[in-house]
Amino acid sequence: MTMPIQIRPATDRDRAFLLSLGTRVLGSSLSSLRSGPIALAEQSYERLLDIVFSQSHLALVAWAAAEPVGFVLLLDEMPDEVTLTPQGFIAYMAVEPRFSRRGIARLLLDAAQDEARARGLPYLSLMVTEENLAARALYEQAGFQTERRLLVKRL
Repeated sequence: MTMPIQIRPATDRDRAFLLSLGTRVLGSSLSSLRSGPIALAEQSYERLLDIVFSQSHLALVAWAAAEPVGFVLLLDEMPDEVTLTPQGFIAYMAVEPRFSRRGIARLLLDAAQDEARARGLPYLSLMVTEENLAARALYEQAGFQTERRLLVKRL
């Protein structure tokens, strides 16, 4: 049985959920090339939330029944760093692990794309680690293409 999913803008009351879920699923955002204490990654995620909420953005939360089950954070005034072309930028997206593989990430991604289009943004960008195969497959199915690569060398 599938549960209906609703997507709505986040409110200030959702910030604790954004922090909690984002912190709990951080592992999918980490690369095996850069090791370090998880506590530093958690601090980095908290800093990301502060950065997102300090500028123009849209936070959307997915709900199943009366429970939040995922979110997407969209920056809408962050131009491409090379061309300065306007774009929407997905700063972070997460789904509760027990709700994975139910199409929630796709619904959130579609909602972010709709919002970016409605705001007149010609592109939507995001970053994903090479090892996050499920997310990469989702983004490729949604029409995203690799534009650049960040290369890393362990010293």
